[in-house]
Amino acid sequence: MNVLRLGERIGEFTSTYFVVWILLGSAVALYSPATVTPLGDHIALFLGVIMLGMGLTLTPADFRRILDRPRDVLIGALTQWVCMPVFAYLLVTLLDLPWELGIGLLLLGAAPGGTASNVMTYLGRGDVALSVTITSVTTLAAPLVMPAWIVLLAGEEITVTFSAMAEEILLIVLIPVVAGLVLRVLLDRYAPTVAKAGLSIFPAISVLTIVLIVAAIVGLNVDEIYSASAVVFLAVIVHNALGLGAGYGVGHLTGMSEERARTCAFEVGLQNSGLAVALAVAFFDPITALIPALFSVWHNVTGPALATAFARTDGTPVPTADGASTAD
Repeated sequence: MNVLRLGERIGEFTSTYFVVWILLGSAVALYSPATVTPLGDHIALFLGVIMLGMGLTLTPADFRRILDRPRDVLIGALTQWVCMPVFAYLLVTLLDLPWELGIGLLLLGAAPGGTASNVMTYLGRGDVALSVTITSVTTLAAPLVMPAWIVLLAGEEITVTFSAMAEEILLIVLIPVVAGLVLRVLLDRYAPTVAKAGLSIFPAISVLTIVLIVAAIVGLNVDEIYSASAVVFLAVIVHNALGLGAGYGVGHLTGMSEERARTCAFEVGLQNSGLAVALAVAFFDPITALIPALFSVWHNVTGPALATAFARTDGTPVPTADGASTAD
């Protein structure tokens, strides 16, 4: 077996059982917090690695799709940008969440779509090209959109400035994504074999890095997790459900096809919780990262579940991350 095929198999295996690794990492953190808490100092770096990987998956053709389908891209991005922050604010108010936890939910709501949405769109038989494009647009706009929402919704409660938060997002999101995109273009042109090898193994690296982030935050907040009231878990569950439902509903109401409505559901409902965690740790108390950390675990349960439900609605086998399929 050559190195390229081995990398592909490792990437396929880790991606297929993504939720298992998340749950195992969380279990280790709950059982032995001291083992993973040192990782908390490197969350921003880990997120940068993930964003670099996202950039490597992009090509100029992905951005040309914006011109091919501007309406659906705009609808998906606007739904994500507007609905999730508003849902977060309403939940903070209605559930009367403590300030530290509330800021965490607002950060989560204002975050761009997560890269997991692309995988879930594929598994749920949505429009993968549209998913990649919406994720790219919301991620690239994050340095402006995210601080704007936080300042608007919690400006009186925080001392963080728009520029400070925007600068942090630029460093850990935008620069790595652009660097990955540029590296992909150069590798495709001058070293295509290396590009293929990198793309085959990077899914495994991204999965491992996400697991480390989740484990670190769970370990840092283990006492808070054990003592967390039901309202915290309720906020996570309802926020995720509202996002998935709103994305799917808006997609259909605006005349999208079923495949694109499914895409919209995943793009809106699956947030980049890792970014919310990184900003929570950088600018606020560690407990602020609790809700985004719990969301990291939860949306990696609901995402695959919804993707499976969508695929089975079509009456055909459910694909795995490697393009094969599993029996109903």
